Amino acid sequence: MTNPPAPNLDGSDVRLAIVVARFNEHVTLRLLDGALAAADRHLAKSRDVFWVPGSFELSVVAMKAAKSGKYDAVVCLGAVVRHVTDHYLHVATQAAAGIARVALDTGVPCMFAVLTCDTDEQALERSSDQRNEGRNAVEAAIATVHTLRSI
Repeated sequence: MTNPPAPNLDGSDVRLAIVVARFNEHVTLRLLDGALAAADRHLAKSRDVFWVPGSFELSVVAMKAAKSGKYDAVVCLGAVVRHVTDHYLHVATQAAAGIARVALDTGVPCMFAVLTCDTDEQALERSSDQRNEGRNAVEAAIATVHTLRSI
């Protein structure tokens, strides 16, 4: 059995759109910090940030960015925390479905970095410096762009 090759994280020719939900901003700002740090670390050619009210609205802006031809990948950042109603489930499910649809309909990689957590503590842990899903999403976006280009 052979190991997979290391991902190509050279972002010098990769243009990123980063779409961020304002809802649960205490978490999404941390995700954005991780995403921007990763874009800088991997020398992304460009990165534009777009804000939306909540995770439900991520997909419509992701679609506009993907169809614009200006971006090689779209990174969607949000945080949905479970509370006492089913609202959490509906928002998280539709955010995931919408972002997946954008990627499949446009062929532009759209990374799903919408935290779906039971508690604020879990969301803060997944947006921490040690385990920042915004950082992971940018790295996945760059690697996916290179994989698509190689096909």
